Amino acid sequence: MEMYEAEEYVSTIRKLKEEYKDRIELFVGFETEYIPEFYEEQMKMFQKLNCDYMIMGQHFLTNEKDGPYVGSVFYDEAFLKAYVNQVIEGMKTGSFLYLAHPDLVNFAGDLAIYQKEIFRLCKTLKELQIPLEFNLLGILAGKRYPRADFWKIAGEVQNDVIFGIDAHEAKQIGNRAIYQKGMEFVEKYQLHLIEDICI
Repeated sequence: MEMYEAEEYVSTIRKLKEEYKDRIELFVGFETEYIPEFYEEQMKMFQKLNCDYMIMGQHFLTNEKDGPYVGSVFYDEAFLKAYVNQVIEGMKTGSFLYLAHPDLVNFAGDLAIYQKEIFRLCKTLKELQIPLEFNLLGILAGKRYPRADFWKIAGEVQNDVIFGIDAHEAKQIGNRAIYQKGMEFVEKYQLHLIEDICI
């Protein structure tokens, strides 16, 4: 979504919230990047639109035009550390409800380095009491996440974990088979699954 589209998006959700108020509770939110140089402007827009929440979905460290995309395979340890540092910095602002698809980051270098950095990420978010999203779209769309070694660490740290659908189409909602596959991860890695988040 381009920034100019945000106002219409929020307006549409608010109208639906009113139309269906007796049947369902709707919230208005955004999945956003944390890019330090854009953060202040982003928060002004968020407050102006009177949104209910933001979640962090970190796909880039700068912006999507300059890249690189963290979901592409990379071997650079410094880039992995920069990703973890930036996510932690963003989460410490207190602006984000949870971290979406935290296992998107596609580091394929030294496994010990990956484990060390992911442990640092999980431990910090545990201390901040910020949940990690287990993204079911990864299963549904056959993506390279969920990443088992990430969730093994999250299970050991005992992070709060919440399911997210990340639906790009309405038909992706309510798929029980995908939910069951997600539950297999929960059971295998003894994830601390939560169902409610205070907004």
